[in-house]
Amino acid sequence: MSVIRVGTRGSALAMAQTTAVANRIQAVTNGEVEIIPITTHGDVSRESLSSLGGTGVFASALREALLNDECDVVVHSFKDLPTDPYAGLTIGATPKRADARDVLCARAGFTLATLPEGARVGTGSPRRAAQLRELRPDLEVVDIRGNVDTRLALVADERLHAVVLAAAGLGRLGLLENMATEYLELSDWPTAPGQGALAIEVRDGKPERLLAKALAVLNHATTQATVAAERQVLARLEAGCAAPIGATAVLDDGLLFLTATVYSPDGTRRITASHAATPESHAVADLQDAALDVADRAARELLAGGAAEIAPLTVTS
Repeated sequence: MSVIRVGTRGSALAMAQTTAVANRIQAVTNGEVEIIPITTHGDVSRESLSSLGGTGVFASALREALLNDECDVVVHSFKDLPTDPYAGLTIGATPKRADARDVLCARAGFTLATLPEGARVGTGSPRRAAQLRELRPDLEVVDIRGNVDTRLALVADERLHAVVLAAAGLGRLGLLENMATEYLELSDWPTAPGQGALAIEVRDGKPERLLAKALAVLNHATTQATVAAERQVLARLEAGCAAPIGATAVLDDGLLFLTATVYSPDGTRRITASHAATPESHAVADLQDAALDVADRAARELLAGGAAEIAPLTVTS
C-alpha cells in the first residue's frame, strides 16, 4: 500500500477531524496519506434529521466508497454511525475521545438560565430539543439543519437567540473558546451516545501492515469501551439518532459507570437508568465485556420503566 486513502464527508468539521486522523496515520507510518472527500445524502438534503431517518444518512455513502475500494479507511463521527453491523466492514480503531459535552452558543453571552422568555433556540437534534423543552418550556425550539458555520450565522444574524452544538465539533474547528457561552454538564445534560468520539472504519480482513500499525496506535481502549457501552443502549432499544436518548459512560477508579436517559419529545417525561460494572482487567476484551454488560442492564431497566411508551423507539421482544 503506497498511499493510505482516507475517506470523509466534505464539510469543514469532517475535513478538520479527518485531517487530524490523517496526520496521525502519516506520523505513525511515515508514508503518504491522501484525503478523499465524499458527498453523503445527509450533506445535500435540507430535510430535518428526524424526517430523514437520522441513523446512517451521513454514513452510507462513505461505507459504499470503502467497499468499492475508493478509499482504505473512512472517518465517521461516532454519534452518526448506526449500531447495526455493516456487511464487509468493521471498526478498526476508536481514537481518544474529545469533550463529549454540548455547549450553548448565544447572543450577548446568554446562558440557558438567562435566555429571555420566548427566546428562539435552534437545534437539529430531537434529544437536544427534548432537553430544552424540559428545562425551559417557555423557549421556542427551532428545527435547523446545516453545518456549524450556518448554524452560528443564525445567531449572528439575530434570527435565533442561541443554538446548541457539540463542544467537540467547535473545538476541532478552533471556535469553541470564542463561540460557547455555556458548557452544559453531562450530569444534567447527557449527550448522544458516542458524541465527541470518532470511528475509523475499514474493510473486513487483515489490514495491510502499515495500516494495521496505524490503527493499533490510534485506538484508545477506554474510549472504545465507553462508546461501546453508550451505543449498546441504542442497539438494545433499537433506537437511532432520531430518538431522544442521552448516554454517558466513564471509566473511573476501576469501575465502568453508565447513565442513560430517554426523553419524551415534548420534554415532559424522562426515564433514567444508571449501572456500573467492574472489568476483570484493562485489556480490551475485558473492557468490552463490561461495557456490554452494563449497557444491557441499563437498557432492560429503561424498557421496564416504559421507555418505549414515551419516546419514538422501535423495540422488539
